[in-house]
Amino acid sequence: MRVSLFFCTFALDMLLNYIWIALILLAIIMGFVQFFAFGQSDIFTEILNSTFASAKNGFEISLGLTGVLALWMGILNIGQQGGVVNTLSRGVAPFFSRIFPDIPKRHPVYGTMFMNFAANMLGLDNAATPVGLKAMSELQELNSDKSKASNAMIMFVVLGVSGLTIIPTTIMAYRAQMGATNPADVFLPLLIATYFSTLGGLLACCAAQKIKIWDRVVLGVIITLTALIVLLLILARRLPEETLTTVSALIAAVMLLCVICWFIIQASIKKVNVYEAFIDGAKDGFKTAIGIIPYLIAILVAVGMFRASGAMGLLEQGLAHIFELVGINPDLSAAVPTAIMKPLSGSGARGLMIEAMGTYGADSLIGRLCCILQGTTDTTFYVLAVYFGSIGIKNTRHAVACCLISDFIGVIAAFIVASIFFG
Repeated sequence: MRVSLFFCTFALDMLLNYIWIALILLAIIMGFVQFFAFGQSDIFTEILNSTFASAKNGFEISLGLTGVLALWMGILNIGQQGGVVNTLSRGVAPFFSRIFPDIPKRHPVYGTMFMNFAANMLGLDNAATPVGLKAMSELQELNSDKSKASNAMIMFVVLGVSGLTIIPTTIMAYRAQMGATNPADVFLPLLIATYFSTLGGLLACCAAQKIKIWDRVVLGVIITLTALIVLLLILARRLPEETLTTVSALIAAVMLLCVICWFIIQASIKKVNVYEAFIDGAKDGFKTAIGIIPYLIAILVAVGMFRASGAMGLLEQGLAHIFELVGINPDLSAAVPTAIMKPLSGSGARGLMIEAMGTYGADSLIGRLCCILQGTTDTTFYVLAVYFGSIGIKNTRHAVACCLISDFIGVIAAFIVASIFFG
């Protein structure tokens, strides 16, 4: 199993390696085209200067993240130690038993799976992966055919990949560092987009596995949540842009503050040392911010060279033309590279998101859209490779198709929601 996991992750690392090499080589080739075909004598100086500027920018962004990440990782750790996951787990148990019909009721794997979902929803990425691997191992014990993915495994992975996000901690931190007026203004649009991504993945899995979505519990949950999301979208369409921005920011602020109060109160009831829990979590936030420095610099330098050479502009112009032909706002085309990169590489998409905010502004339509795209789905192929590779399964059946359906719906929803709220 470890050998299989190693080769899966190695293949994905090599994919990012090829993307990184391609960005740099294409930038240099484009530089020669600009030099010989258009006589732009300073193009190589601009490309070289972009490497220094991007490296400096990546370092400054990473350092600036430490405070915000320390804050939110501390708060999330309070909730984790206060038993928030267990509280939520009891609430969704009736729904889970319907969409995971092959798992015996009250089986311990339910708790493990929900801990993974909760970690993703609350922005605890570091906790999500190990818990997810543990859940896959427990699901493999229930699997009658050890060489083939079970329905429960596929449903679990697809719901994880769909990326339902309640607190987009990292994205808000990046927006704060990039100078956003209100870093949390993407909170509500992102929540709506991730909901549709999750709903798409859920329905695709239910169709493939012949799960009865007409069950009153399943249907009740879907109808209730969808009605709430549609109501938010209708209100968003009817409100003036300035009012919508104010209302969205107010809702985001109230919800986040209520979550903080909930975490602190529940932890206090459980007699958790809230202050120490916050400090422990904040330490993890600091380590996370420092740990991403080399990865962020690597991708920002490559993307910076690609843009300085004129290759990114050429790509965006081509995409804008295609968008215009099909009747879509051509300005949105600048976010397509982030949408394409996200299923392949989280760090790559993060770099493109930051680069977009740096180029167009954190409060621009493109800057906000790229943030929503970053949070809408997970790194699909990485999750598939690591989760199934960890238990030695090669036959993933309909997992890839359902995950890509979820990704596609999430991307479309992100474009629509961003246009409604910020267009």
